[in-house]
Amino acid sequence: MENDGELTEDEVFKCLSNLGQSATGLQHTYLCLSVPGRDLKNVSILCNYIYLQKLELPYNKIKDLSCVSHMPHLIILDASHNQLTDFFGFQPPKNLKEVNFSHNKITVMKDLSSYSSLSKLILDYNSFSAIRGLEKCKRLSHLSLAHNNISRIRGLDHLPLRTLCLRGNVIHKIENLQTLRKLQVLDLSCNRIQSLSGLQNLHLLGTVNLESNLISEIKEAAHLHDLILLREMNLLRNPVQNQDDYRLAVIFLLQHLILLDQHAVTAEEKVSAVNKYDPPLEVIAARDHMTQLMYQLMQPQVIFDSTLPSLDAPYPMLVLTGPQACGKRELAHKLCQEFSDYFAYGACHTTRGPYYGEEDGSDYHFVTEEEFQNMIQMGQFVQTMQYGGHWYGLSRESIERVAREGLACCVHMELEGVYSLKNSCFEPRYVLLFPTVVDNYVCFLKARGFYSNAQMETAVSRIHLYAKINREKPGFFDNIISCDDRTEAYQTLKQLVKEYLGLEEQGGGNDSSSVTPDNTSTTNAMGELLAANTKEAIDLMDSYSRNYQNKIQAKMTSQLTPAEIASSHRRQQVIREALSGKSRGAYAELFQRSAPTAPSSLASHTLPPPGPSSSSKRPVGLGGPDLDEDSSSEESCASSGLSMRSSVGALSAESPARRSDTGSGPNIEPLDISMLGQDRDSLRGHTDSGLTPDAPRSERVSPTLPSSPGRPGANVKPVLPPIPSGRKTNISP
Repeated sequence: MENDGELTEDEVFKCLSNLGQSATGLQHTYLCLSVPGRDLKNVSILCNYIYLQKLELPYNKIKDLSCVSHMPHLIILDASHNQLTDFFGFQPPKNLKEVNFSHNKITVMKDLSSYSSLSKLILDYNSFSAIRGLEKCKRLSHLSLAHNNISRIRGLDHLPLRTLCLRGNVIHKIENLQTLRKLQVLDLSCNRIQSLSGLQNLHLLGTVNLESNLISEIKEAAHLHDLILLREMNLLRNPVQNQDDYRLAVIFLLQHLILLDQHAVTAEEKVSAVNKYDPPLEVIAARDHMTQLMYQLMQPQVIFDSTLPSLDAPYPMLVLTGPQACGKRELAHKLCQEFSDYFAYGACHTTRGPYYGEEDGSDYHFVTEEEFQNMIQMGQFVQTMQYGGHWYGLSRESIERVAREGLACCVHMELEGVYSLKNSCFEPRYVLLFPTVVDNYVCFLKARGFYSNAQMETAVSRIHLYAKINREKPGFFDNIISCDDRTEAYQTLKQLVKEYLGLEEQGGGNDSSSVTPDNTSTTNAMGELLAANTKEAIDLMDSYSRNYQNKIQAKMTSQLTPAEIASSHRRQQVIREALSGKSRGAYAELFQRSAPTAPSSLASHTLPPPGPSSSSKRPVGLGGPDLDEDSSSEESCASSGLSMRSSVGALSAESPARRSDTGSGPNIEPLDISMLGQDRDSLRGHTDSGLTPDAPRSERVSPTLPSSPGRPGANVKPVLPPIPSGRKTNISP
């Protein structure tokens, strides 16, 4: 190296590398020269090295690069960290592709249309205030102008850029980038940007660095929501990071991210973000169920009538669901009026105001927001949901009011309520009312005049949601009825309910006018039809009962050891025997004061005589137990009338006549429970007494059933199964 920073030939020989063929292919020559950090000022000697393809002169004091004009085959030029003031102060080499002029003193960009092969240009740490002269660089894919004085983004229209770095400038707004269709990496860190608007059309964008800007709102990330290829995002040192749940909110808006703020986005964070800001219906229902259950457990525990039908069948309920204003409420009222011996309407609570024609207590219980929240905290709801900005909830008392009458509860609700109710102890039949002609449905919504355009759009969009649920979850709804014609919809629902109940068709035993006593053939034909329909209903109920029992069994046996499973089976057996009167447990022995005499009904139940006469019948209903196939058609009709019934009955008042049967000794009050399950022999005793279901209620006499003094609660008046006509009557002991 000569004095005064001049490059000598000897030094050049030492720094040459990469021996290969020249561009012409006629001779061998060195293709690369790298002379970094030598304080060079004069490199004019390089004019003689015309075959160089790569020239690296970083960390020197060079001010003149005119020697590059004599290198027509040069491909890569690195003149960073020098004292250049002239932008491309040389004739353009034909194949020049990569140029690095970072850390120089260049102030103005000039036209680079002659550099048609230029693909990578690095101009960091200069004094540029504007971007210009790049319009003709049709192969430029990488441009870096970090740490300059650029205040606006422009001059980049339609460039094939894939990487753009504008770090450390004074940019206030993202603009003029919509034509950069191939952009994949964008660095706008250390600027003064307040909004992410302007990036929404860069669909190939994969990495965005916005560190140290002025972004303060989480909603700004929504501009990038449609960029499905976006994988890395950096918002460090922005005011937005001070907001609550900032990370989860950004992850929710940009669900394809794998790296946020230089930290990996985990699967748990993605699930938490979705569950927080747009939870699936299953999650909403699970949270609602946990909320209601928690508040219920905080209240004094009692035995509900709706939990007492039997050990094998849940309390019968019918749920009508479907989009808004599809006729759920109207059909529910009409059904309860026509089948008043089987159904009663369960009115829900809501915080919305009544529509025209709606009555408080009949259609809904209209309450304020404060009252509704107080009811939640008092554990009064089975399920709640939000729809259209209002709360809706089915209270336990609405169900209990129906159950105390010995009827099945008929309710209506939206899809969110169905999801929540499926988590509860109830096992209703779910019937979907579905509008198949959208135009007619929209016309009906408009005709009612209750709904805004936004509400109607929401209602129509939910039609597809119901269809999707039914398509993706077979069996989620027990049946689907088209509600385009409300009259036809009700007739279909009516027939469906009859099938559920196991009732005869219209013109059967219930309609005596349609069957003449003199026409024996007609009577026989109707009897055959009734028997066929009853058997079909029995098969349907058997399947429902088995599904219910399998579900309960699966819940009880999940993740249990063999010892726990065996113990559970033993406990179930003991409970069943105790409630049906087959045997007395150790608890019952505590209350025994004399040798008890077993009731005849329990004795016959314990040791049934052989033969068809020993078969007992069960009621058929929405999930009722099996019915013996050997039963006569008359008995089938009688038992089918119990189909939607619960053998409920609140704890009855203690009868003085019964109190004398408990034996002598101290007056010890047994555990105050009634018969929780249906007693088959009680039903047999009811039918054996000579009473038929068609007998007038005033003529029906209760059979005398002696109580068992060996069972807890034996001194309480027995609760008999409901009579076949459906409505429970007061039976004196």
